[in-house]
Amino acid sequence: MILLQTKELTKIYGREPNLVKALDGVSMEVREGEFVAIVGSSGSGKSTLLHMLGGLDRPTSGEVHIGGKSLFEMNDDELTVFRRRKIGFVFQQYNLVPILNVYENIVLPIELDGNAVDKTYLEHIVKTLGLAQKLDSLPGELSGGQQQRVAIARALATKPSIVLADEPTGNLDSRTSQEVIGLLKVTSKQFNQTIVMITHSEEIAQLADTVVRIGDGLIVGGMRT
Repeated sequence: MILLQTKELTKIYGREPNLVKALDGVSMEVREGEFVAIVGSSGSGKSTLLHMLGGLDRPTSGEVHIGGKSLFEMNDDELTVFRRRKIGFVFQQYNLVPILNVYENIVLPIELDGNAVDKTYLEHIVKTLGLAQKLDSLPGELSGGQQQRVAIARALATKPSIVLADEPTGNLDSRTSQEVIGLLKVTSKQFNQTIVMITHSEEIAQLADTVVRIGDGLIVGGMRT
């Protein structure tokens, strides 16, 4: 089943004669439960693409559908709710709340939505990510790899349709990077979680199920379109 689909996605910045096409008609599909890595150099358009997939920015033209829903037919309020309920984000900077402990950071999106925490599911996530002994710790007491595990747990906790990971290993050393990507792969399989990750590292990208290469705002290889 196709979970994510883009159609002729274009993003243009500036005006003539200084137009910059960050995306130039990107069409792609991601299946439910698939772990996709989008790889490209700095300036290739990969971050812009991820922002469009997550509804964090609106395209100049084109469409993004997640679970049959068209993101950009929604108004800003509707899109905010959809993101909170259906899209999990993992960022390079972790974005944890420093005054909240690990458990509180993980359940924050659920509580913001006014929902009850599925404790059995949450316990499974925490155990899978090796955080069971860290739930009372503050982010500042954790290593970078542990903080990124908390960010992954938070992204999974709402049972999103898709997780979008933006250079999730960018602040980590090589060994910890491999460990974090391995955990993303494990969670993808265990929870049938669809994951789209951007990275500049070919080595990291090879751990995904599917590798998409992007350059100059265009998909240049590795993807069915």
